[in-house]
Amino acid sequence: MQSNRKLEATATLFTFVLALFQLAAAPSGHAQATVPPPETSLIAADNLNSDTAPVHEVTGEATVDPAAQTNGATTSEPSGKDDEWHVSVSPYLWFPGMYGTIGFPNRNLKLQASAGEVLSHFRFGLAGTVEVRRKWLVLPLDLLWVRLEDDKPLPLEPLVTSAKVKVGEFILTPEIGVRFVDQEKIKVDFLTGFRYWHISNSLTFHPSALGLSFSNSLDWVDPLVGGHIQTALSPKIVVNLFGDVGGWGTGSLIEYQLAGLIGYKVKPALTLHAGYRYLRVDYRSGFFLLNLHNPGVIFGVTINLK
Repeated sequence: MQSNRKLEATATLFTFVLALFQLAAAPSGHAQATVPPPETSLIAADNLNSDTAPVHEVTGEATVDPAAQTNGATTSEPSGKDDEWHVSVSPYLWFPGMYGTIGFPNRNLKLQASAGEVLSHFRFGLAGTVEVRRKWLVLPLDLLWVRLEDDKPLPLEPLVTSAKVKVGEFILTPEIGVRFVDQEKIKVDFLTGFRYWHISNSLTFHPSALGLSFSNSLDWVDPLVGGHIQTALSPKIVVNLFGDVGGWGTGSLIEYQLAGLIGYKVKPALTLHAGYRYLRVDYRSGFFLLNLHNPGVIFGVTINLK
């Protein structure tokens, strides 16, 4: 029965994706929602207050703006009405704390670490969002890859002198969305997709002559639904709110994230962001339990490439 539900959910999502791409490829003569220049799902570009040519009072004959004459055009078409594909990238830094429970057969381990403690074991990381958009179609892709490491001496000489622990986390979240509210001051996207998790860990004792080294990894995929809201407070300031929820027993029991960011537009194609992100996952299998909460501040930048 659970396998049938998974197949039905997969088939439904696949059909929805095909329908969206067919609509996006429809002739331009059909009614279409206006969409601004590109923005990302996680840290969105803030093209909510794009500059428009000044409007002059009509006094019996049309008045042409000098800037428009210089550019060889008398009117400027709103950016959301074009048929072009737009691309933006948003690298970011996230500093989460970590608390919850990690469980093994017949044993659970309580975990609590501040953002500073997690950062002290940081060895490598890569995080960012890429978004491709055309008209009302939004295609964000978020990636987070982190490796933590710790090395501790052990008073077990001469058999064992130290132990090294390595923990890796790779999270990939591709989504597809529709912008169903597209106003000058507010834009709202509906998103759906999935989140792929890969957790790896290893424990190595030195010297390793006794063969007391262990390693393991875990993978699962959760379907997601979520949303993204952008609202402009001024031509330079924009607020982004987003969240998603998923799992429902297909991979994890439940997972969700919430975030809020405020952005400052330095240039039309460059926006700085700062905010807060909270990610929670509850995964359980026959031999492993992972119930974690990850709250922390986030900083990033959005660059509009096209």
